[in-house]
Order: sequence, then C-alpha cells, then structure tokens
Amino acid sequence: MNIGDIHWVDLPGAGGRAQFGRRPAMVIQDEKYGGNLPTVIVVPLTSTQKALRFAGTTAIVATPESGLRNDSVALVFQCLAIDRSQVGQRVGNALQSECAAVLAELARLTGQ
Repeated sequence: MNIGDIHWVDLPGAGGRAQFGRRPAMVIQDEKYGGNLPTVIVVPLTSTQKALRFAGTTAIVATPESGLRNDSVALVFQCLAIDRSQVGQRVGNALQSECAAVLAELARLTGQ
C-alpha cells in the first residue's frame, strides 16, 4: 500500500455521522515508516458532493487511474486507523495533486 492508493475498506460502525461499512478510502500512511504497524491510516471517500461544504474535505475525480465510478469527496476530517484486515482490494490511485490536497487538509486540521 502506498499513499494515494484507493482501496475498498470495511469501516466499523462508530455511530453518529462517521462513515461506516464498505466504501472506498484513500491510504495516507507511509509504508516505509509504518509498514509493520498492524493498522493503516485511511481517509474515507463519499460520492455525496455536498460534503465539500465542510472544512477538511477535498475532491477526488473519477478517472481510470482512480478506479472510482463517481467523482468523490475525501473526508479528511474523518481519517482513521483501521486494522489491515479491513483493507480490501485496491481499485486505483489518486492523482498526485489530489494526494497533496488531502495531506494539506490534514495539516490544516491539525494546525500545521
């Protein structure tokens, strides 16, 4: 797994407005540094474009490279660590500019 890879994941139900269930998510964890951890940090994606109104989101375009069927929104404010067993098939990978935008939103959310 590499930063920017998009995989199907099974997110545990946490209640409230957190995303859950089977959905695409973008990997944001550096495997060179954290590859032997039992978890991986991901950003859930949604096809609900209205989510772009929230801080901590950015657009991910449906392209042959991304493997997404619909333009999506990276919900950076909902990033989470999940067990590697919850990471499924790789469907594609985001553009370099989209990866940079996701990481920039993460930096903004953490005050960097």
